[in-house]
Amino acid sequence: MAGANRTIEIDAPIDVVYGVISDYEKYPEFLDDMAGCEVLERTSDGAVVEQTLNLVKTVSYSIRIHETPNTGIHWELHKSKLMKTNDGRWILEDLGGGRTKATYSLEVRAGMWVPGKIVDSLTGVTLPKTMEAFKKRAESLK
Repeated sequence: MAGANRTIEIDAPIDVVYGVISDYEKYPEFLDDMAGCEVLERTSDGAVVEQTLNLVKTVSYSIRIHETPNTGIHWELHKSKLMKTNDGRWILEDLGGGRTKATYSLEVRAGMWVPGKIVDSLTGVTLPKTMEAFKKRAESLK
């Protein structure tokens, strides 16, 4: 299983950062690798979201997301033909002064027919760019 964990400080209040993270259908507007993101189901504490990524090849899957407003979200894989695991979380911490500490963790395990480059791209190459994109988006909305 490949995993990654990154932390970044964002010059935006925690409610703004949480708003960006939980506005799933807007992800394709600011995440270069995200070709599509659709909320399939909305519940009182989360959602089921289908995401389509352009990595080494196009990959689609759905995740079940559990939300804790202004604290973070966590998810687990709901459906995928290519992945066995896609579990992760955003943890947000209010640093005061309109700043937020955001930690992103991801564990991915692919099926046997998935090239290792896709998993490596998700956990190693894409993650730093993703964190910067969320930071830039939140800071532009504060």
